[in-house]
Amino acid sequence: MIKVIFYKDSDDCYTGFQVKGHAGFAAYGKDIICAGVSVLAINTVNSIEILTQDLFQCEMDEEKGFIDLRFFSKVSEKTTLLLDSFQLGLNGIKEENTGYLSVKTRRWKP
Repeated sequence: MIKVIFYKDSDDCYTGFQVKGHAGFAAYGKDIICAGVSVLAINTVNSIEILTQDLFQCEMDEEKGFIDLRFFSKVSEKTTLLLDSFQLGLNGIKEENTGYLSVKTRRWKP
């Protein structure tokens, strides 16, 4: 199962997110759920980097299916919109493919 956690502070502002695991829907290289989550996650990271001024640290390990992104300060409205869109896409995948993806929000301060 792929587990995605969105981290937010006490003001409900994003402080980061983490994606880890593999869906196990199909064989490696043919798993459309892993592919969909990967595309959404990597596009979100790239979009934040290119389209915003928000600074972050990001660790990735493709083999383990791991992405961990943490922001250094309060994020902009653009980044909030990108992360809301990421979460919307993930929830769409989750609703159509029960049991392969978990999406949660946790409180975390940097």
